[in-house]
Amino acid sequence: MKPLNWKEGFRDSLTGWYREEKRDLPWRRTRNPYHIWISEVMLQQTRVDTVIPYYARFTERFSDMKELAYAPEDELMKMWEGLGYYSRARNLQSAVREAYETYGEVPADPESFGKLKGVGPYTEGAVMSIAYGIPAPAVDGNVMRVLSRILLIDDDIAKPKTRRLFEEAVMDLIDKEDPSSFNQGLMELGAVICTPRRPKCLLCPVREFCGAYHEGREEELPVKSKKKKQQSFPHTVIVLQDSGGRWLMEQRPDEGLLAGMWQFPTAETGDPEEAVRIISERHGLSVGTLEEAVRFRHVFTHRIWEVTAYTASVPEVGTPADRSGWFLPEDLDALTLPNPTKKVRAALGV
Repeated sequence: MKPLNWKEGFRDSLTGWYREEKRDLPWRRTRNPYHIWISEVMLQQTRVDTVIPYYARFTERFSDMKELAYAPEDELMKMWEGLGYYSRARNLQSAVREAYETYGEVPADPESFGKLKGVGPYTEGAVMSIAYGIPAPAVDGNVMRVLSRILLIDDDIAKPKTRRLFEEAVMDLIDKEDPSSFNQGLMELGAVICTPRRPKCLLCPVREFCGAYHEGREEELPVKSKKKKQQSFPHTVIVLQDSGGRWLMEQRPDEGLLAGMWQFPTAETGDPEEAVRIISERHGLSVGTLEEAVRFRHVFTHRIWEVTAYTASVPEVGTPADRSGWFLPEDLDALTLPNPTKKVRAALGV
């Protein structure tokens, strides 16, 4: 059983450990709300080591809100290229534009900030607490894992309603004087000590307050139901080259997966003959003999692409279809390419 004053001891131990042991990350060296906001969006479903160089380049190019708010989308997508989850970039730009035009800054009011496009409860809590020192819950997977073990919470963290339970727990425990160190301390603890597998309990600064540690249940918690099995979808890519050495590229629709990005002509079928028919009709050209170039599987969050890529020549080139064009190899670097297209390009040495 925890002592009556355990919450104060927990807060002090967590925030003290964080201040002394936190990793030196670039977004922790600033109190700029706009830069902190960028970092939080980039860190969603992306590893810290991956984010660091992107954050540096992004905040250098778009150093203030106005720069990002009115940046051309092609440039924005190129700066984001490789981070994935591209809707994050579009939502961030839309929200920054709205904030800039409405408030002239990142609003310090949680309700106003939370209404901006793409700003969910986690981002709202993280930016408000870190940038403005406002006690607000910032509950992500790390935080739910830590608190499920500390408080012996057996609710399934995969269920949306469980998040509210953890938000209430954070608000009950949070350090009102230093919510920034408290929230970041929970995140840091989950990232480096209270890990999903084989947590480093002997190094944990708050193990004396941890119910799971005392009951030997740290490997059992948190409770998380299994994700549904991802569906696989066949995709056939036909890399077409004209007599001048140019490659045909097409731009994906503005909505949906990989929105607005450029790819080699692609058909959602595993039948190469059907793919030739679809792509020929789409671009108004005839396709020469196919030669298989590469096969691979590309895994997205909710689906899998089974990709087979072929090369072929184009005897005659007509007028490109809408949202498509012919590009020399050196011009491809200026386009925003999704990872499946990069894999095909790498296999061809283009």
